[in-house]
Order: sequence, then structure tokens, then C-alpha cells
Amino acid sequence: METLQAILTRRSIRNFTGEAISDEQLHHIIESGMYAPSANNRQPWHFVVIDDRMLLDQIPGFHPYAAMVKEASVVISVCGDTRLEPAEGYLALDCGAAAQNMMLAAHELGLGSCWLGIYPRKQRMEAVTELLEFPDHILPMALIVLGVPNEIKSTPNRFRPDRIYSNRWPWPEPETGRI
Repeated sequence: METLQAILTRRSIRNFTGEAISDEQLHHIIESGMYAPSANNRQPWHFVVIDDRMLLDQIPGFHPYAAMVKEASVVISVCGDTRLEPAEGYLALDCGAAAQNMMLAAHELGLGSCWLGIYPRKQRMEAVTELLEFPDHILPMALIVLGVPNEIKSTPNRFRPDRIYSNRWPWPEPETGRI
């Protein structure tokens, strides 16, 4: 799959077959996350692979959009290490880039993925921290749900030329809601 095709056709998958994904696929996905750009190349991420069904089944109890976890093979907790953050605010950006790389890799491998936001929701962060027994310097950023897709989604047109400006912000402010 070409890079642009992967970017334009990746969709959030919320229905999975329940089939296991291979260790090799999981390795490629996590490796792709580790090749994401990061501020000062600090690579402040850690990844916790959750495949224990007892742990997986607890996630929908604290995350309102996690019902698909019950059918998924694996969930990866993308975590940021505050000891490796070069300056405040970069941890979420760096971990977000890693999460996107992992979802694109999953798509390339024919797998489905869905990003579940954890940071900056305090209750969700506390629940993941407790569930996975994180130390104080590890902050949960996102959960990436992975599995064999049990749905096919079409590619919508998301290109919005009305959100592109040349050289500076247009004044007066552009109208909102245009397509």
C-alpha cells in the first residue's frame, strides 16, 4: 500500500472478528510507533500491550466509547514518560505521532484500529493508571484498539480547501461552516 493511500483510506474500525493478530504483526505496529518524530528526539513513549481478556473487559467500564474492545484482539496503551519530556506540552504531541504511525501500520497490515482518547481526561487517565499499575512518571495518553476488522468503511472526502490560507490568517475572519 502506498503511503498516501494508507493515510487517505485508514478509518476507525469498531467491529472486529475476535481473531488473534500475530506477534509479527504486533511487532511491526509497535516498531512503527517507535519511528515517529518526537521533540528533541527524546522518544518519550512506552507501550503496554494488553491481551489479558480480564483487563480488556474492564476498559468499557471507564471509557464510554470502548465497546469494541470486547471483540478486539489487543489494545496498546500509549504512554508518555514525563522524565523524557523536553518541555511541557510535547508529551501528548509525541505520543500522538506514535499512535498515528501505529494505526497506519495496522492498516497496511490489513488490520483495523481505533484510537481511544485517554489524555487529558482525568478520570480516564486515573482508570488506566490503576488498571495497568503505572508509576507516577508514566501518563496514559491513548489506547489503540487492534484486531481483524469485521467491517469495511468507505473513504469520505475530508479535503476542505476553505481551511487553507496563504501566508497569513485572513482578515476579516473567514466564515465558518462553509464547505
